[in-house]
Amino acid sequence: MQSEKWLDLFRRAVSAGICIAIGGVVFLGCDNRYVGAVLFSVGLFSVVTRGMALYTGMVGYLPENCNLDYVRRLLIVLAGNLAGTGAVGLGLRLTRQDALCARAAEMCAVKTGDTLLSLLVLGIFCGILMYLAVDGYRRFADPLTKLLGVFLCVPVFILAGTEHSIADMFYFFAGGAWSPRAALCVAIIALGNGIGGVLIPLLRPGK
Repeated sequence: MQSEKWLDLFRRAVSAGICIAIGGVVFLGCDNRYVGAVLFSVGLFSVVTRGMALYTGMVGYLPENCNLDYVRRLLIVLAGNLAGTGAVGLGLRLTRQDALCARAAEMCAVKTGDTLLSLLVLGIFCGILMYLAVDGYRRFADPLTKLLGVFLCVPVFILAGTEHSIADMFYFFAGGAWSPRAALCVAIIALGNGIGGVLIPLLRPGK
């Protein structure tokens, strides 16, 4: 029974990774970065409306689920997100969209050329925005308000130049840019996303 629960979580995480990656494909294909940032929101929109499991959407609830079981869940979700983004990123490389893969490679070069401290801080900023988007969707009753948070926070984190670990997984797959340095960068960004995700809940305990 326990194994079935973990398998279901992994499947939902793979689905989330696929959806975030599709948002990344759209972003890569848009000449206008503002339009691309808005359309990228389709990824998180799919996650929150279909009950998928996304690391950056779950890690903010660690303070109220501070136990080994929840940490295990987060690790399984990270693995599933990686698999989902990998499926789309590697699949994209099999298509005629060479220009999109080249653009992804350029983005990855910027990330791996950055300092780890910079990536951590940018990951924290993104984690805050992701928590606000997901928690807003959960808390608000009005359908318009629920979705407004998603379609505001996602473009903001993209246009602000912050780092989203799951989206970055996709870019590294699509750009064929995985390396030990890339893996370290994604790990640091994921840590930053986690710190940012728990920051708001820790600053407003009991609310």
